[in-house]
Amino acid sequence: MIPIVQVELLTKRYQNSASNAVDGISFAVEAGQLFTLLGPNGAGKTTTISILTTTLSPTSGTARIAGFDVVTQASQVRQQVGIIFQKPSLDQNLSAEENVRLHAILYGLYPFRPAFSLMPREYKNKIDELSAILGIRDDIFKPIKTFSGGMKRKLEIIRSLIHRPKVLFLDEPTVGLDPASRRNLWEYIRRVRAENGTTVFLTTHYLDETEDSDTICIINKGKVITFGTPDEVKSTLIERYLIIDAADRAALRAELAGLGATFVETPQFKVGIKNDREAHRLLQAIHTPLTTLKTHNPTVEDAYLAIVEEQQ
Repeated sequence: MIPIVQVELLTKRYQNSASNAVDGISFAVEAGQLFTLLGPNGAGKTTTISILTTTLSPTSGTARIAGFDVVTQASQVRQQVGIIFQKPSLDQNLSAEENVRLHAILYGLYPFRPAFSLMPREYKNKIDELSAILGIRDDIFKPIKTFSGGMKRKLEIIRSLIHRPKVLFLDEPTVGLDPASRRNLWEYIRRVRAENGTTVFLTTHYLDETEDSDTICIINKGKVITFGTPDEVKSTLIERYLIIDAADRAALRAELAGLGATFVETPQFKVGIKNDREAHRLLQAIHTPLTTLKTHNPTVEDAYLAIVEEQQ
């Protein structure tokens, strides 16, 4: 199966720059995946998304979306994607609904209608559904100028989904949203993926949002540092361990040595494990009564911070 997003040796150097913003990166995204691109500020994330969404030309290399080349077939690429950029891109002179309607008309979903009341029932239902999910149903006909930053972000999300894109690019999509709105947004995105098979290409600084990713790609200084599932990224970089202790430390030390466990005393016992099954077997085999038992399961955030610190 051909990947929905395919990037090969993609490079971008801005004029008068001493180094490449994106430096020969390659990766592929399968259809329907939640793909997360991570990296510190200036790593090349936004430049990569800008190239993939045809708003910036690469210096060299190739990129294809749904089989279409981002340079030579830019118009076809734009038909396949929805985009939420970091910076707002709304028309301040229109109402919220008018912004969405203009987007839908430009994508050829409906013929031009000068008023919401003249739009097809399907469009009206979609506006009602999306505005309700994101909590702006009562504001959808108000001028954009009256919206807060968070409300504008919600509107951009509605607009990006109205034409049911094959690939949804989310560049810091939940910046400015309160926790309830963040949760509602991700619930809706999960539903869109399940119902429509939409591929989601995400960048975010909320690293808890990456735990459900199918694939994570971490870049730094324009280069790919690591690529894989969340578990693969975590397992290659961060150790898993148990923290245990007992009143009779000598007995516990002897048991751990007898079981061949790898441990250090800090002063509690830090015992290295590979997975939950190994931890379960080890704990079952220990007969010394324990006074402390804690597990350390690395998160994507742990792995990300380790990578960034290693690259500095």
